[in-house]
Parts: sequence; C-alpha cells; structure tokens
Amino acid sequence: MNTADEDRAIGEVVDRLAKAFPSVGVDKVAQVVSDTRPEFADVPIRDFVPLFVERGAKERLRELV
Repeated sequence: MNTADEDRAIGEVVDRLAKAFPSVGVDKVAQVVSDTRPEFADVPIRDFVPLFVERGAKERLRELV
C-alpha cells in the first residue's frame, strides 16, 4: 500500500467511524483517528495500518460515548 492509498483508506476510516459515533462529531472522530495513526508509524507492512488505526480509534471513541 502506498501513501496515497493509505491516506484514502484512513479517510474512509473517519467516514465509517463518524457514522458509527454520530454523537461525537466528525471533527472529534477525525482528531481521534489522527491521534491514533502515529502509533503505527513504524509498522513495516502498511497494508493493515488503516485496520489497526480503526480498531484503536474505535476503542477511544467508545470511551467518549
């Protein structure tokens, strides 16, 4: 997965999580996803990073609801 594909996939993560957590708001969801993404900066195989980011962000968003 190249950087552009990963960025697109992360954008889709924000969209999915914003729909799953409408009470949180899109801006906060985007911030949580953005805060979660650096945790996986050193992962050598990038194909699963969006999945890992989504899972991590989802856990954090559950704590906010």
